[in-house]
Amino acid sequence: MRVLVYSDDAGTREKVRLAIGRRPAADVPLVEIVECATQPAVVKRLDAGDIDVAILDGEAVPAGGMGISRQAKDEVHNCPPILLLIGRRDDRWLANWSRADAVVAYPLDPVVLAETVAGLMRRRLSVAPTA
Repeated sequence: MRVLVYSDDAGTREKVRLAIGRRPAADVPLVEIVECATQPAVVKRLDAGDIDVAILDGEAVPAGGMGISRQAKDEVHNCPPILLLIGRRDDRWLANWSRADAVVAYPLDPVVLAETVAGLMRRRLSVAPTA
């Protein structure tokens, strides 16, 4: 499965990649990480339709993950589940506005992040269109 990781911070992308690993849980497929550092790159990949789960950094600048999530949910056909990384637990209401499917707050806990991604992968597999 392809997991898109968006952040303007290469260190954040690395932390997410290391937390997910090659397989975040035994019952989900291997993961191919697709890193993006800009909003246009995220939009292009989501529009291509080959992303299974998207992880968006709500603290990214100049385009934050919350706005990208809202845009994707409005504009992308069969939008993949979105995990939003938020700076403060109090930002959950903004994550709800963005229509993200899951939220993980900073500081990132690798176990929580991997479990959350695995749950979104299972969800995507359960609704994936059959060829």
